Formats: sequence, C-alpha cells, structure tokens
Amino acid sequence: MTQDAAPRAHAIMEEMSAAAVREPVPQRLKTMKMDRVFWSHFAPNLGPGGWVTGALLVSMGLDFKTGVAAVLIGNLIGALPVALAAAIGPSTGLTQMEASRRALGQKGLRLPAFLNWIYCVGWDAVNNVPAATALIALLLTGGVRLPFWLALGVLAGVQMLASIYGHHVVQALQKYLGAFLLFAFGLIGIVFAIRGQAPLSIHHPVSVTTFLLAVGVLVSFNLSWASYSSDYTRYLPASSSPTKVVLLALAGLLASAIPFQILGLISAGSVADASPTAVIASLQHTLGPLGTFALAAIALSSITGNSFNDNTASYSLISAGFHIPRVAAAILTATLGYGLAVAGAGRYATFYTDYLMVTMYWIAPWTGIVLADWYCTDHALRPAQKGWTRGATIFTLTSALTIGLFSTSSLYTGPIARWLGGADIGYYVGFFVAAGCYAAGMPRRTSS
Repeated sequence: MTQDAAPRAHAIMEEMSAAAVREPVPQRLKTMKMDRVFWSHFAPNLGPGGWVTGALLVSMGLDFKTGVAAVLIGNLIGALPVALAAAIGPSTGLTQMEASRRALGQKGLRLPAFLNWIYCVGWDAVNNVPAATALIALLLTGGVRLPFWLALGVLAGVQMLASIYGHHVVQALQKYLGAFLLFAFGLIGIVFAIRGQAPLSIHHPVSVTTFLLAVGVLVSFNLSWASYSSDYTRYLPASSSPTKVVLLALAGLLASAIPFQILGLISAGSVADASPTAVIASLQHTLGPLGTFALAAIALSSITGNSFNDNTASYSLISAGFHIPRVAAAILTATLGYGLAVAGAGRYATFYTDYLMVTMYWIAPWTGIVLADWYCTDHALRPAQKGWTRGATIFTLTSALTIGLFSTSSLYTGPIARWLGGADIGYYVGFFVAAGCYAAGMPRRTSS
C-alpha cells in the first residue's frame, strides 16, 4: 500500500482493532475540521426525543412560562459540562472513556465504561421507538403496511452499518444529514407553532419540587452526552483552541435542544399524551400536506443519534475490558438496542423518564471527577494510571450514595428525595461532591 493510500482508507473506515480504541489518535490522522465540533453536538439532538421531553413537562405539571424557564436552566446546566469535556479530545487524542483513565486508572474506568455501554443501548431504544413509529406511518401513506419489528430492524441496520464504519462516517452523517434535519424541523416547527393549539396563556401554580424534577429531566437530556464528547473531538489537531471547541460544542447542544423542547411544550395542547404515537399523530393532523415530510424527517433523525450511540458504545465496551474488535462491539450494541426497543415500546414515556433519571446518577459524579482532573490539576503531574485509583473509589461511592439517597423515579425513591417531597437534586450532589473530593486531594497546576 502506498503512503497516500493509507490516509484514503482511513477517510472511510476507522481502524477496527481494540488497541486502536485504547491508544491516542496518531498525529498524522488528526485532520478533523473545527466545524464538525458543532455538528457532532448539534445533530444527535435533532429528533423526537427533545420534542417528547418538552411535551412531557406539561404532563409533569408545568405551565408554559415555568416550562420555558426549566428548559433554559436545565439545558444550560446540562450542556456546559459536556462542552468542557469536548476540549479534552484534541490534546489527548483519546475517546472520552479512555481519557478518564488519568483519573480512574485502567481498572477503575472499566465500571463507568461498562455503564456507558449499557446507557448507549438504552438510548438506542429511546431514539428508535418514535423513529420506527414514524417510518410505519410514512409507509402507510403509500399503502405499505410494515410491522413494528421490521421497521425498527430497517433503522437499526442502517445505524449499525454507520457505526461499523466508525468515527469518520458518523461525523459525516452528523454534518450533512444534520443540515437537512435542521431545515426540515425548522420548517415543521414554524408551521406547528402557527397552527398548533399552543397553551401559551395557561398559567397555574407550580411547586418547587415539580420544577426541580423537571429541571433534572432536562439537565439529564444534555448531560448524558458528557460520556461521548471527546469521542468526536479527538481527531482535531492537538493545537486546536480549547475555547473554540467548548463554545462550538455548547452552541451545538443548546441550538438543538432548546428550540425542540420549547416546540414540544407549545405542541402539548394538541398532543393526547407524551408518547411517540400521540406526538406523531398530532404532527400529521396539524401539518396537513407537510405531515409526510415530517414523518420522513423523524425517521431519518434516528440515524444521526443512534449511529452516534452505537459508535461510542463500541468504544466503551472495549474500554470496559472486552477484547473484541470494534465492529463486533458495534453489532452487539445495535442488536441489544433493537431488542430493548421491541420490549419497551409499549411503555415508552415511563421507560424514557426512568431511564434518563436513574442512569444519570453515575454520569454526574464521573463527569465531575473527569473535569476536576483536567481543569484543576497539572497535566504533567497526572499521567494515565494503570490500576484502581482514589478517583475510582470516589466515583463508585458517590454514585452508590446518590442513587441510594437522592434518586427519584417510579422504580425507587431515596429517603432524602422523599424527605424533600420528591425533589431531585442527586445530579448536583453527585457532580459537586465527587469533583470536590477528587480536586481536594490532587496537586495544583504549577505556575508558569
């Protein structure tokens, strides 16, 4: 193979070996364009998940005014740590999980990496249920009846193929399909806002507990990307501006999540319940001739989100200690996500909220430790660790305590959460306690 042929091969398919996931990206391959940072944080949020989340706020008891406030506050809190994590990728050349071995150690990162793999499988299901429902409705307009399991299989197959090719194809999908989805959902949103039954004038008292619970759901919507972020910035040149990376990532997250969730809030008056079927039926009714276009956009939106999920999941499973090729990890993830979507489709809203709330309890302390390690300590004094570190112990204990004491869901409510009337503050406690405990015992940056 000639010297020119190797880079061309890498432009299509990412290296398949497990070793390539664990090691930094070689400098000769760090040629990613800066604009991809925006698209890789923007496109995955372009889907019905944000719409359903916005509509869910009304069913939780919020009115329009408090709903908008919750959307703004929750997304900003959730997106900022993700954007800060994105800046780790260019310097280290590592995936987000592998970069955390500086703080957790090679053995210590296995637990959060495995949890992140499980998390990605769940997000596959969350994203694919409404997309498959939309695909079924789209084909039905042409007289074609497709069972749910087959529609879901078509989407899961396309997503799996993209993740098999890896980072470069996934990034291309985020940019080009994301640009189309931006236009499509922007047009849909304008029409829906004009024709929909917007509950803008409805006001009623909202308790602090309800508001905090709603903000917690919205925080989790963006914070969930923290364990993905560097996966899609590690191909940037090491000299890339950290400030620019943070700002582009933050802009991508907020520019997609906030408008979609407010649109969901506006549409709540014409949606029977916060379920994929109800949201899609409302879209078809309100949009009229544009209904078919909307169904196509929703079906396509799952490809950007789940190719992202499947690719990151393949990295995470390898980081968890499974010595398998990246392609095998991607196939396994997509297959399990398919099975979970089929099993959980009938109770989407409950599954969605519980999954978001419960799984986020480990991401918050993990993110706090990773950011404290990167921003509060001297990088030269913190090489990657091989074993189990103090940071891994802090992560494990903080995660267990926040779940046990603070979690709020239909599955389990902790004693402190019950004492607070169901208010969910576990994310904040987990993040700041873990970050504070970790930073307190680390050497500070040396002055230049």
